[in-house]
Amino acid sequence: MSIAVIGAGKWGRALFEALSIKNSCLISSRTTRDCENFVSISRALECEYLIFALSTQGTSLWLEQNFVNQGQKILIASKGIESSTCKFLDEIFLNFVKKEQFCVLSGPSFASEVKEKLPTALMINGFDLKLCKEFAKFFPNFIKTYVDNDVRGAEICGAYKNVLAIASGICDGLKLGNNARAALIARGLIEMHRFGKFFGAKEETFLGLSGAGDLFLTASSVLSRNYRVGLMLAQNQKLDKILKELNEVAEGVKTAFAIEKISKEKNIYTPIVSEIVKILNGKDVKESTQNLLKQNTF
Repeated sequence: MSIAVIGAGKWGRALFEALSIKNSCLISSRTTRDCENFVSISRALECEYLIFALSTQGTSLWLEQNFVNQGQKILIASKGIESSTCKFLDEIFLNFVKKEQFCVLSGPSFASEVKEKLPTALMINGFDLKLCKEFAKFFPNFIKTYVDNDVRGAEICGAYKNVLAIASGICDGLKLGNNARAALIARGLIEMHRFGKFFGAKEETFLGLSGAGDLFLTASSVLSRNYRVGLMLAQNQKLDKILKELNEVAEGVKTAFAIEKISKEKNIYTPIVSEIVKILNGKDVKESTQNLLKQNTF
């Protein structure tokens, strides 16, 4: 049995180390990394099981340039929506493989804590529950895994919570208090569910690990890069400067624009995301906060 992680960023390396506890595992990325069991992309693609931990915005291009479908079984560990096309990750992968070949990983999982072997619980959603259970068996004992078939719901949760984490970082950066942050996260969960309901996602997905679990984590800790983006936006720093200083991919930035575009096209009410997009485009954060408070609901 052979497993390869595609993507050697913090999340990819954390998954590689966790999966290597019980399995023979390889890792690969666009650029060569000095880490154990690092192999070429062509060698990684020979493995039966592939875990993709690439940035969402670069996934389509990577697949176009590198992927050859040899019947591999795939676990998508990335989170986000492609901003240029507004495609969900399952739509991207369906251009290259059958739906029964892949599933989606979601839930509260900071890479640094996974590397430290701290306990958590994650969801694996797929069109084929048998495949989900196969991947579930690979995870170490400190990661409890559950399986379900709500692929789109899991993807929406993983993407949306990053945008809400930016909003939460802004809230804390403005020192609006714990009450305000709790209210924002609660209304954000409702907004995320409203968006997901349009696409037929299950309500329990948003109340469980993929939704509430990952949202509570990402929207309340400086370990979240998206939360840190919000903190810096609250200090009136320019987005370009923030992303340069961050030196990591904050998926919530591009995802915010994708959700905003989808919401306008589908007439879905997403006021928090709309204000975040305005802030990312340069609107004053305090003015946006007041706009949200003035609305009948948010």
